[in-house]
Amino acid sequence: MSKKSEAVNETLRFPLGDAFEKAVTEFMEAHPDGDGELVIAVIDLDNFLHINENFGFEAGDQMLIETGRHLAANLPESAVIYRIAGDEFGILFFGMEKEEVFLYMEQKRASFSVKAPDGEQMTISAGIAAAFDDASRYQELMRKAESAMFRAKYAGHNKVALAREEKMVPKTSHYTSDQLKRLSALSKREGIGEAILLREALDMLLKKYPN
Repeated sequence: MSKKSEAVNETLRFPLGDAFEKAVTEFMEAHPDGDGELVIAVIDLDNFLHINENFGFEAGDQMLIETGRHLAANLPESAVIYRIAGDEFGILFFGMEKEEVFLYMEQKRASFSVKAPDGEQMTISAGIAAAFDDASRYQELMRKAESAMFRAKYAGHNKVALAREEKMVPKTSHYTSDQLKRLSALSKREGIGEAILLREALDMLLKKYPN
């Protein structure tokens, strides 16, 4: 998880990413038959890096505070907001369907009025995924939501996207014999497919080195 500004955390007082993961995991474990309703939304401030670079970290912190306040305003009673990473927020929607959450986040996106210090109108992008419909474990659910969010960004920013069935693209890869043996052992131990584990690892790498 990215290092977070203490000033932002102290002002917003949102629970952080570890609490987000714990809440989702506990919910999914409490509904092993997939009978519960939980939708997650992952929200990111578009083009935030240039704010810190051009105007300084204090200006960036203020924009994150304003973004958090906008997202937290008038939340449904069953929803909880978190600060997942530097400029990434997460909201858990309990007892709501994915389409309802999409419409709600569209309203949040359209009414976003935070501006940069030079007056530029900022925007947010969001990705949405539903527990059990899109994934049955936290890591995969989070990956689906973040993939949807990045799809929204690649489509021009200022959009909300839903998780969707993923089309696998064959790609030649080279791994050592030891790596493959360890991967196979890990897959058997955790009861998770090797392809899922590799996708999670690649997502972690892409988050470490964002393009």
